[in-house]
Amino acid sequence: MIVIIPAYEPDEKLIKLVSDLKSKCNFKLLIIDDGSGEKYESIFDKVSNLGASVYHHNENKGKGAALKTAFSIIKNFDDAEEIITADCDGQHTPMDIIKIAQCIKNNKNKLILGVRYFTGKVPFRSILGNKLTSRIFELINGEKISDTQTGLRGFSKSMIPWLCSIKGNGYEYEMNMLLESEKYGYDIKEVPIETVYIENNTSSHFNPLIDSLRIYFQILKYSMSSILSGILDFIFLLIIKALTSNLLLSVVSARFLSSSFNYVMNKNYVFSRNKEEFNTTLSLPRYIFLVITVLIFNYIILDYLCSLGVSLVIAKILTECTLFIFSFVVQKRFVFK
Repeated sequence: MIVIIPAYEPDEKLIKLVSDLKSKCNFKLLIIDDGSGEKYESIFDKVSNLGASVYHHNENKGKGAALKTAFSIIKNFDDAEEIITADCDGQHTPMDIIKIAQCIKNNKNKLILGVRYFTGKVPFRSILGNKLTSRIFELINGEKISDTQTGLRGFSKSMIPWLCSIKGNGYEYEMNMLLESEKYGYDIKEVPIETVYIENNTSSHFNPLIDSLRIYFQILKYSMSSILSGILDFIFLLIIKALTSNLLLSVVSARFLSSSFNYVMNKNYVFSRNKEEFNTTLSLPRYIFLVITVLIFNYIILDYLCSLGVSLVIAKILTECTLFIFSFVVQKRFVFK
């Protein structure tokens, strides 16, 4: 069993965590100094003297990069079949880390999450950020996760090649891990842990605005193709309607052109990490069925709104907003599953 602790500009809480772990269990400890600088050398010297292995980045590369450095080191170890990641700011207690370790042994090849339920006195930014991210994740990925931002996680060593391949060097790395786990066959198991916030979480380097935007961008990239397709559909609709004055022909033609673009983008760049991942003979019929279904509803809603005297532009925007989430979720969960 080995515990990875990425650390950037840590304080005495890292020393306490290492000391407590050493007194309660015989886990190997791997600390990754993510470019903290000379000012923090004494902290890392102390944890090294306590028995932890310390590796240094010459510059700050981000939490994701620190974790991938640790995974690359561990893959050469012969006696590290179970791996745990924990934060250095005191949020994860030794007892909870031990609890995750026990869970890994009984759940091989599963992604174990130590989840907090945010009871008691919790900083508002932490509640808001985590709840919002969890809701967005559930909407897009179809899976409910209680704590998407937890850094206390457990893995089997066999998962290292996948862990090293996940994109992202910052906090978005951990969100990408959750987004990709199902695709690579790793079920997620939640383990309740204590909610700990020391000094209102002021020592955390997680910026709730900047880093949340990075995380949301990683989630929303899955919908960028749909947005571009919607723009093309909108343009084609206006052009064909102006040329033919036939609403039905305009809707069908515009949707055919934009859907062709959308399928190619989604298959090759959005839902797949390589162009050969999805079988066209399976995904294309599903996609065509979805397009026909959406097209029918698109025309019905658009025609109804226009009959009420709503302008075509406004009616189109309202229709697309109504069908956007439905179309995206079906593609994610059914067409390109």
